[in-house]
Amino acid sequence: MELYIVRHGKTYWNEQRKIQGWADIDLTEEGREVAVLSAQGMKDIHFDAIYSSPLRRANETANILRGERELSVIVDERIKEIGFGALEGADFLKIRGDKTSKFVSFFEAPELYEAPEGGESFEALTARACDFMEEITEKHKNDERVMIVAHGAVNKAMMRFIRKNEVKDFWAGALQKNCGVAIIHCQNGTYDVLE
Repeated sequence: MELYIVRHGKTYWNEQRKIQGWADIDLTEEGREVAVLSAQGMKDIHFDAIYSSPLRRANETANILRGERELSVIVDERIKEIGFGALEGADFLKIRGDKTSKFVSFFEAPELYEAPEGGESFEALTARACDFMEEITEKHKNDERVMIVAHGAVNKAMMRFIRKNEVKDFWAGALQKNCGVAIIHCQNGTYDVLE
């Protein structure tokens, strides 16, 4: 099996540097244009299934990337972004710069991160991402190619499943750029990150 794990296109809140998790924010025109370019780059690649987060930014990206393929985009709640609760919509730079904020550890020391009121922990995020990965790995275990279009943190949670790393290493490697693609080959339960 080959997995293409994709982050959604740029949103208005990405531009405004606002914290977005479960908030359902639209793509910008630039976000759509980059998704179209990505779709053109992948137009000749055969996919057996395409999965998407239910949030509009990921679902619209998935539908653009689907292109002319005769496939339905399968929406799965387990791959929506991490929830930030009371911090949804907050100014990212202001919150990250406030050393008294619990959010500081989100990137710097994820093992110490405490979810804000109404938010979600890394453990809860990882549990649902792992449940999703186990299911699709079993379902598509033959030589199938699967596209997954989701979000920065949940994509890292899927990579945590693949790499079997600890929560302290959650952000190992760079955060995927908008419309960035990670390509992973899986055979007999062994994962190899190709790109």
